[in-house]
Amino acid sequence: MTSTTTRPVLSKDGGTDNRPGLLLGVVLAAQFMALLDVFIVNVAAPTIRVELSASGAALQLVVAGYTIAYAVLLITGARLGALVGHRRMYLGGLALFTAASLACGLAAGTGQLIAFRLAQGAGAALMIPQILSLIQREFTGERRTKALSAYSAVLATGAAAGQVVGGILVSADLFGTGWRPVFLVNVPIGIALLVLGARVLPRDARTGATRARDARTGATRARALDLPGLVLLAGAVSLLTVPLVLGQEQDWPLWSWLSLGGSLVLLALFGAYESRLARRGGAPLVAPRVLRIPGMGRAVLWIAVSMGVNAGFLFTLTLHLQGGLGHSALRAGLTFGPAAVVFGIVGLTWRRRPARLHRALIPGGFLLAAAGALGVGGLLADGGTGGWGLYPALGALGAGISLAFSPALTGALATVRPEDAADASGLLATVTQLGQLIGVAAFGTLFLAAADGSGAQNSADALRTTMIALSVTALAGAMAGPWRRAR
Repeated sequence: MTSTTTRPVLSKDGGTDNRPGLLLGVVLAAQFMALLDVFIVNVAAPTIRVELSASGAALQLVVAGYTIAYAVLLITGARLGALVGHRRMYLGGLALFTAASLACGLAAGTGQLIAFRLAQGAGAALMIPQILSLIQREFTGERRTKALSAYSAVLATGAAAGQVVGGILVSADLFGTGWRPVFLVNVPIGIALLVLGARVLPRDARTGATRARDARTGATRARALDLPGLVLLAGAVSLLTVPLVLGQEQDWPLWSWLSLGGSLVLLALFGAYESRLARRGGAPLVAPRVLRIPGMGRAVLWIAVSMGVNAGFLFTLTLHLQGGLGHSALRAGLTFGPAAVVFGIVGLTWRRRPARLHRALIPGGFLLAAAGALGVGGLLADGGTGGWGLYPALGALGAGISLAFSPALTGALATVRPEDAADASGLLATVTQLGQLIGVAAFGTLFLAAADGSGAQNSADALRTTMIALSVTALAGAMAGPWRRAR
């Protein structure tokens, strides 16, 4: 990563406010809100089930519908941003997300709520890839590094804050509205961000199909939406995410395994089709040259592992605190405070460490996360609350995951050309989301299988087993090309 300090290159349009700090604040606020919505509904689920008389399957779709639509459409949202403009897609996605949030808050039944949650996820998928693309396009040098560090810090704080805010809103039962404020809270925030976004986002310079410059010939070619690639990728991601989200609750029926196998088949077909399209001079949904960027494959692995460990940790510890120890949603959410705060601080400050230490940050982060996971599992092994020693262990876990994730993300985008920003943003956003899904499914299944009965001690035993598995996974991440310099 270069340390050269340069100014962000912003659109000098008379109709926009070109202050980079305000631009970054607006787009990251939307990122935070979208992440919040992944987790905020978890703590409201019991109330939704009672008030809407929702079946178990319907409740799963209320919680998971957002995630499924979000994961399936992320890469498409990135390409649409490149085609019609990042500003347009950001504001359009934000408008859809805000309107769907209002509809969710006013839903009269589970069918409506499921449909509006899918719309929410679609809005987030259109909006979120534009954030990385805008950072990549509008910031350079050290300012880009700082912007990416802030982006990565928001990822963890949004996850933990979702559980805290959800617990507060459900417990408050504002005006007797029960679970509805967990959705309605997005409406005033979304409206404010729409107004600010219209003012601060740089205007899109081009309309219609974009034109990409060929790296070898210098010629330009029109880039259109790759519809066959879109269908294949959407099918592959759908077949992967649906069983990961729903299979666990249904004890992994046969259809879930068939679906996972089908996703591998479609993914192979997608890869073959995209390679052929690129050889013919077309515009594939994921440009092969993005995957060939030095260090990109390793960074993708690091991002997936770190987000899988993070999501598995959040999910299983929540199950233990609320199900095993009987803590309220608010108390359980507040327990994650140290990990979230440390994750954010480390994500914002890792670049201040001496340059000679940067090459060791990612493997060192995974090692620290492994130690933190073992500490959490050991401190809670007796079925108690862990005492004050739990908080340093949680802080170590948060710091470790941040050190593994933030430099990996920054390094992955360091050498991406502006014309490839959309493809890289969609790829990394999708990897981040899929890493979280796989983490929840894999470690959640392990925890539930090991729990084998009710009670604090059974839950504590299951948590210790899961934390050991998280530690082993983090160690595997540390060994994935550990001593190569992170750019």
